[in-house]
Amino acid sequence: MSLELTNWAGNLAYSAESVHYPTSVVEVQELVARRSRVKALGTRHSFNTVADSPGGALISLSELAPEVTIDAEAMTVSVTGGTRYGVLAAELQSQGYALHNTGSLPHISVAGATATGTHGSGDRLGILATAVSAVELVRSDGSLVTVDRSNPDLKALAVGLGAFGVINRLVLDMQPTYLVRQDVYRDAPWDTVLEGFDEVMASAYSVSLIGDFGSPVIRELWQKTRVESVPAADAQPEPVPASLHGGTWYDDAEAPPDHALNVRAGIPGPWSERLPHFRLDAPPSAGGDELQTEYFVDRRHAVNALRTLRSLGDRISPHLHATEIRTVASDDLWLSPAYERDSLCIGFTWRKHPTEVIALLPDIEAALATYEPRPHWGKLFGFNDEDLARRFPRLPDFLELASTYDPTGKFTNAFIDWRAGHSRPY
Repeated sequence: MSLELTNWAGNLAYSAESVHYPTSVVEVQELVARRSRVKALGTRHSFNTVADSPGGALISLSELAPEVTIDAEAMTVSVTGGTRYGVLAAELQSQGYALHNTGSLPHISVAGATATGTHGSGDRLGILATAVSAVELVRSDGSLVTVDRSNPDLKALAVGLGAFGVINRLVLDMQPTYLVRQDVYRDAPWDTVLEGFDEVMASAYSVSLIGDFGSPVIRELWQKTRVESVPAADAQPEPVPASLHGGTWYDDAEAPPDHALNVRAGIPGPWSERLPHFRLDAPPSAGGDELQTEYFVDRRHAVNALRTLRSLGDRISPHLHATEIRTVASDDLWLSPAYERDSLCIGFTWRKHPTEVIALLPDIEAALATYEPRPHWGKLFGFNDEDLARRFPRLPDFLELASTYDPTGKFTNAFIDWRAGHSRPY
């Protein structure tokens, strides 16, 4: 009998038989050792079966204390895998430290976000997993092993899809704290932004474009600028251009105090409160009434890829809440969607139209095929095994290494069993 447990969006019912909430690492080890099929379960924000364990057990680390441990000499922070990014960020900020970037949602767990290739935005900023300097892993026999950068295996484990074991602790690079000023420009014409695309995306530490491919304008252009000065308690928005790339500066002073978005237009604030798009104490995104897809394409093809999607706007728009366009720097993590190429990240937050969205994805992927899109591992996509093998050159190495860490296939499921020769199940 399977659980009556769904993912965050409610589009997926897990097919595992049980879910466990251990309160100690020893308990995690015991659970893993005695189960024949196991998967770690994060904050259930994945929209596909990457974290499911059909007929097996799910292990959530949400009941393990965060145990944030700072090593000021090494400039690293150690934290339990089930800790939410927002909790970690607040603790780091309180002690005068920061991460290089965050994702849009502070609600997601550190282990789950890094394992699926989650990212923020910034031309020079890598995905979240590029900050992983070590992981503590419970292997299939229940033994505990630490893999750090002295071990080349970390390049596979950092974006590991749960295939190597249960990551109960991570060590992340950190840096001194910093401030971020946010500015939002509304209704910039797509054509104007695309003509100056490189300039637009390089205009701040982190830049996001939010809109609709079927609209003539980009709904919002978000600039998150890193600043060093400390604002006064009664700070007012710093002077910025009233218009940029055809968009108009937005002052959110009249927004409700419980508004979920972290804007505070023009007023610098801690990185921990400005880099995430949403607040930890408010529902994220569309509150779960959504589906999500995301593709990474080579940054060189950014403008052409976006123009291609605009040509499909009349088909995409009826099913779309919004698209978010971001950029990330290349890395050397084997299953990173940004592996060895600076990337444009094209995110789709869909309306909950599962039949229509699943039917539309192959057409979007075919239209983008020239640009060799790679998927975000925690979101919906239609690629089959052959597609993925072409997109991720280190996939054979990944599979071989995973089999050495997990020789009995305890952590395998249909989503990551590429040997089976099928499309991803939803």
